[in-house]
Amino acid sequence: MTKTEIINAKDVKKTYSDHGVDVFAVRGIDLTIDSGEFTAIVGPSGSGKTTFLNSISGLDTPTEGVIILDGKELGKMNGKELSDMRRDNIGFIFQSYNLIPVLTVEENVEYIMMLQGVSTAERKKRVSRILKEVELEGFEKRFPPQLSGGQQQRVAVARAMVSKPKLILADEPTANLDSKTSNGLLDMMKRLNKETNMTFLFSTHDPLIMKKADRVITLKDGKIESDEKKSTD
Repeated sequence: MTKTEIINAKDVKKTYSDHGVDVFAVRGIDLTIDSGEFTAIVGPSGSGKTTFLNSISGLDTPTEGVIILDGKELGKMNGKELSDMRRDNIGFIFQSYNLIPVLTVEENVEYIMMLQGVSTAERKKRVSRILKEVELEGFEKRFPPQLSGGQQQRVAVARAMVSKPKLILADEPTANLDSKTSNGLLDMMKRLNKETNMTFLFSTHDPLIMKKADRVITLKDGKIESDEKKSTD
């Protein structure tokens, strides 16, 4: 394993039983993602994108195969170890934002850091810095229902990045946004990716994400159909 490798998936398979019938969601994926990548996993519904993303995060357990995240094999971890690993190493961005409506913007952003035991002073400093980065300075005391969809997703991006995880997993992050808002959000994420070397891995149908991604991995019927890396020159 190279020192820049963040994800190493080896012959990952996932089979579900649906009323006694085996459903093959993932059919043997081998994939390596290096730190700092801005990569999209694409494919039609039922291609295995979300199942594979859930396996990478430890939210789902493969039927067969091995997933190594930052040098640690997920299959050898117990429930608490997996939970701690997700808390400390992965930031999640969902299409439905998943903000806590009764918490303010700053409280939503600092929530993970509270679970990590980060000091109050450090939390405030990081929240202030990241909200400036996502252009939400001055929105600290607002609640999610008082924000537009694009602003809520910016809060979600800030929350995902503020604890400085090694990996950001984004599942259809632009699904509920118009094209102008999506474009601005993706440009912001790509800028933060370049500045921090944080790894971004998207699961998406959105052609805009595919266009902006440096690498596009296409799944079909639970297998990798193509893996294209774009020139960054």
